[in-house]
Amino acid sequence: MSEKVNKLETEEFDKIIDFQKKIRVMLQNMGVLESQKHAILHDLAGVNEDQEKLKKELEEKYGAININLEDGSYEAVKDNVE
Repeated sequence: MSEKVNKLETEEFDKIIDFQKKIRVMLQNMGVLESQKHAILHDLAGVNEDQEKLKKELEEKYGAININLEDGSYEAVKDNVE
């Protein structure tokens, strides 16, 4: 005697499989994005490091200054000692 196997309707099962495929693709895409984010964060750290080096070079050359990022002009930083 064989037992009866309970099964979903084909349409219901197909929807479940479709959802699982979509979830798998989305999770894979999130992994790719996280990897890209990680690489960009490393690039950003490098740019910040390079900027800090330039700041030190400029401070050695010009002293403490505020730079106008629109035209490249600068003013000496005034000490607020009272």
